[in-house]
Amino acid sequence: MRSFSHFSGQGGAKDFAEQLAKDLSQGSQVPSLSAAEARSALSIRDALDAFRHQTGRSVTAIQAVTDYLSAARKLGDRPLAEAVEGFLGTVATIKRVKLAVAVEEFIAGQGIKTKAKEGERAQLSSGYVYQTSQWLRNFAADFPGYDLCDFGRDHLKLYFCDKRRTDLAPKSRNHLRATVKMFFNWAVRNDYLPTNHRLLEADVMRRETLTGGETDFYRPAELRALLENADEIMLPILAIQALAGVRLEEAHRLEWQDVFGTEGHIVISATKSKTRSRRLVSLCPALAAWLKPFQAKEGRLWTAHRDTWHSRFNDLRESLHIPARKNGLRHGFCTFHFALHGNENLTAAQAGNSPTMIHQSYKGLATKKQAEEWFSVQPVKAGDNIIELPQQSGAMA
Repeated sequence: MRSFSHFSGQGGAKDFAEQLAKDLSQGSQVPSLSAAEARSALSIRDALDAFRHQTGRSVTAIQAVTDYLSAARKLGDRPLAEAVEGFLGTVATIKRVKLAVAVEEFIAGQGIKTKAKEGERAQLSSGYVYQTSQWLRNFAADFPGYDLCDFGRDHLKLYFCDKRRTDLAPKSRNHLRATVKMFFNWAVRNDYLPTNHRLLEADVMRRETLTGGETDFYRPAELRALLENADEIMLPILAIQALAGVRLEEAHRLEWQDVFGTEGHIVISATKSKTRSRRLVSLCPALAAWLKPFQAKEGRLWTAHRDTWHSRFNDLRESLHIPARKNGLRHGFCTFHFALHGNENLTAAQAGNSPTMIHQSYKGLATKKQAEEWFSVQPVKAGDNIIELPQQSGAMA
């Protein structure tokens, strides 16, 4: 109900009634609102306008009311604000960071794990961190200026389908995939990627099935040439790899006390074993003969960088015209030891591997006769290479 001071004329009861009748005939609901309801409607309009200015999102009044009522029904007596605060407490806020910056932060964290207290072994080897660092820096270099949170499956496809990756061996590509996966998981823990990013579901991230390639290894004559021409720093490590089956990275961690401290055996402690499991490696007569001149040695067998070893070994191998055989000394040991003894459990215990892997990778690659020749490669004894000439009659004494 409204009252007017006059009936006709501007602002009178007649004008108001005519306008009201016109609005009603056109379906308007405004005339049915009370003054309080009209004020509420205007307040809602102002609140929605303020929300749009603050967030850039436009929400209609009916949408706002409908969403609120839907949430209120599910929450029961709990206030909506309380539920929102609880939800936000469990959801990470994704931080924007450049891919290259995130990679360097990850590498720095990995580098810390290469440090160890005296007498303890580091969580990660420096060689492993160096390799993963190179891969991830190359990965970041392919996408300069990208924020990590904007990274998608199409980017992964571009990366892995590039010729520089397709030319790699399947095993190398799998290692690369594992490195990228490790980096993405770290990024999730640091709120650089959402937990539901699904990048790892990309087809190019699926691990490739490896075909059983031929295991290559050095031959007995090649082993003899390497040992006889190696310097006194390289010779012990070459011999330990070839005649005891010790991995190169394990041999580089050894000290002379590990070699000579336990009679007849080399001690591969948990801190020096790849599998972090202690094992004793038997010294065969040939290995004992090669190592005998070094019994007075102390300290580490190898103190230089891993790259230095590979460079010096390649120089030695090439000078002798011996072809490259990846991991060929350890493969030679496993091949010939299994051929000699016919016992995968014995070879596995010596090499620090599984019997199944020994059987699958080394069965039938060499004969027992070839194996005996391998383990007979010993230093030449004084006088072995001297040929006596027959004395001539009348020769001077």
